[in-house]
Amino acid sequence: MGTLTRDSPWAADAATPSEADPVTGPVLRHVHAVMGTMVSFDVRLGDANPAAAHLALARACARLDRADAVFSTWKPNSPMSLLRRNAIASDEAPAEVAKVLELCDLARELSGGWFDPWRMPGGIDPTGLVKGWAADRALDELRASGVRAAIVSAGGDLATFGGPEPGSPWRIGVRDPRAIDKIACILESPGAVATSGCYERGRHVIDPRTGRTETRCESATVTGPELWLADALATGLLVAGEAGLALIEAVQGYEACVISETGSITMTGSLPITR
Repeated sequence: MGTLTRDSPWAADAATPSEADPVTGPVLRHVHAVMGTMVSFDVRLGDANPAAAHLALARACARLDRADAVFSTWKPNSPMSLLRRNAIASDEAPAEVAKVLELCDLARELSGGWFDPWRMPGGIDPTGLVKGWAADRALDELRASGVRAAIVSAGGDLATFGGPEPGSPWRIGVRDPRAIDKIACILESPGAVATSGCYERGRHVIDPRTGRTETRCESATVTGPELWLADALATGLLVAGEAGLALIEAVQGYEACVISETGSITMTGSLPITR
């Protein structure tokens, strides 16, 4: 967690009626509690039918609820929990489990093993990818409805398309891990921005190479086309630190930065930074 939009004041807890903005036109905002966090929506309708946008938002939330029901490691009877304790075989799990584990395997390869759900305490744990994957699927529902732009913030990790105004990208602030009321830098979203940090939950990320709770920077941010991969890579990069930046730079379309304990920022060459 650690990213926030510079353009959207999030709503409290329920879908608001479409409101008119003098610049952007109709706007729909909503906050949905799921997966142990709050998922916020900011939808710029453009010429889309408001009823269709509300229906798409409901489908988006249903996608998130489904992901939580299938992949939660806290719910003892979820398919993922059953799989972790060998109560079911992999071919007995819902189809999306195989898909997510396939993506986890790809993320493990691209991260050089710094992200590895198979080497977590208690058994396989795809949590570091699932939240981003679910947010991507929620965003797909909104995009299919014909709205002009949308942003889905899943616990601070962002899946986006379009921008707050026609022709303008979403601008995302990355929090300073030493002072979370300050912004370390501002990025233009290419579709997804994910940040992993130590400042809210402490050093909670497991180094898959040692099995210990260990990180080599204060926060790691990854941008790219899809949040599932940005989310997984940011988790791995928090463990790897600056040494992991070369791995991210080798992934087409993805860029990254890490912030050290002293507040210095080290980044890949094409990070879409605006400040």
